[in-house]
Amino acid sequence: MISKQQYEAIKEQVLGYLAQANIAVTKEESDRIEVADFGLNDIYNNGLQLLEYVNTSRVCAKELVMLPGQACPEHRHPPFGDYMGKEETFRCRFGKVHLFVEGGATAHPQAQPPENGKEYFTVQHEIILYPGDQYTIPVDTLHWFRAGEDGAVITEFSTTSYDDYDIFTNPEIKRIPVVE
Repeated sequence: MISKQQYEAIKEQVLGYLAQANIAVTKEESDRIEVADFGLNDIYNNGLQLLEYVNTSRVCAKELVMLPGQACPEHRHPPFGDYMGKEETFRCRFGKVHLFVEGGATAHPQAQPPENGKEYFTVQHEIILYPGDQYTIPVDTLHWFRAGEDGAVITEFSTTSYDDYDIFTNPEIKRIPVVE
């Protein structure tokens, strides 16, 4: 849970990062920025800020904005019912992104999981994205990512997003933020 004051301060930081990435947002979009602490009360280490542009029955587009060193906890986007699961492509727009996916462990990764909950960061294959780099994450693939020292802006292009169905490795995660 984060306070309303903290929520607003982080939103201002997010707008600054978007401006540095030369991404213009409208007032209406600015009002929709989501600040997610995943229920861990550790927003500067385990958190993510999102701006969803569109999410239809076929496609989704978002900006993922990360503060310096902030990590999005490990999760996957599984199939359910008639839905085959979410495939997503990350394109780095600003900063540096340490993306960890399933595969052989990177011998000397440049980033480590945050101390709080590090036992729930299990995949160890590191892919580093700089501005202009992109990577597609297949359906139902465990992944987590962490911003570099300057923060990061990632444009996500994906199939339909059903955030409520994401499965996090950490059972304490609450995907939908609570602001008080």
